[in-house]
Amino acid sequence: MVPQFEPMKNDLILRTARGEKVERAPMWVMRQAGRYLPEYHEAKNGHDFFECCRSPEIASTLTLQPIERYAGLVDAAIIFSDILVIPQALGMDVIMVDKKGPHFPEPLQSPEDPQYKQLMEKEVDVKESLDYVYKAITLTRQKLKGRVPLIGFCGAPWTLLAYMVEGGGSKMFIQAKTWVFKYPQETKALLQKIAECCVEYLALQVQAGAQMIQVFDSWAGELSPSSFRTIALPYLNYIADNLPRRLKELGLERVPMTVFAKGAWYALEVLCESNYDVIGLDWLHDPQEAYRIARSKGKTVQGNADPGVLYGGKEAITQVVKEMVAGFGGGKQGWIANLGHGITPGVNPDDLKHFFEELHRQCGDPR
Repeated sequence: MVPQFEPMKNDLILRTARGEKVERAPMWVMRQAGRYLPEYHEAKNGHDFFECCRSPEIASTLTLQPIERYAGLVDAAIIFSDILVIPQALGMDVIMVDKKGPHFPEPLQSPEDPQYKQLMEKEVDVKESLDYVYKAITLTRQKLKGRVPLIGFCGAPWTLLAYMVEGGGSKMFIQAKTWVFKYPQETKALLQKIAECCVEYLALQVQAGAQMIQVFDSWAGELSPSSFRTIALPYLNYIADNLPRRLKELGLERVPMTVFAKGAWYALEVLCESNYDVIGLDWLHDPQEAYRIARSKGKTVQGNADPGVLYGGKEAITQVVKEMVAGFGGGKQGWIANLGHGITPGVNPDDLKHFFEELHRQCGDPR
């Protein structure tokens, strides 16, 4: 049974993602629910990161914190979760190490690793194993009461594979590159398995109440243009091509889809030829040039301020916003304002507020 929710009071981001002309650019930021907020640490209350993800009440509380702090300034919420819940659903252990990040105690060593065979043969039930995410989404939609749309998300197959074989974040990506070049067929089989899980996971997020989805390919920039086309792109496309089909099977309407391939500046045009509605941009892109390319393909873009500007004070933030608004056509069509990646630790919440206020002011907010 599909849950029922209150009518939308603000659907600006959904209209923009569909390519409609709008009164101003919608805005939100990646990782807007997170550790830069003092209330985040209060609500977390000593709980482990993944414990927070698995608690619908805590996850919904954390999701709503920036919506309440920046009331009237942000146009979307994104569910508090993590991209690594998919590897967990596949049967791998993942822990979050304080001040270090995610850690896989037993990463995939090679295709000869017994874990690889187990994983490939596993009948993955993302409906049951990730039920807590769907409960958090439904609860959050109910608490939002139509104030802003709710975004669901997943990690991209390449990025998830990189974590699964590296055992965590990496600077060299030695294990991931070993898989790509030494075991290409086994790598592609695993990427396909992950992609299929992503489609079902995202579809069930929409069924639970997510109104827009984003696929995060955080390590896309570690691939060459050639490798990106064979290792990342086919599985990003698989998600974009098959999610609408799966939603239809579930009796659900298609939702706007965003792809964010961080660091893969060379892939903008090919991503604009995909079935994603919105192309996320990191800060390596020139706004005017990226906007020109995307609009020529009928796509909306999202981004792309350097998150580091939030450490630079109000004058620097104002200047970056000015450059973005000018580069992205003034914000009346085809642009969702955002950072070029997530908020980093130690940002003053008041400086983020200034970022939002300047976007409203410079986009000619009709209020």
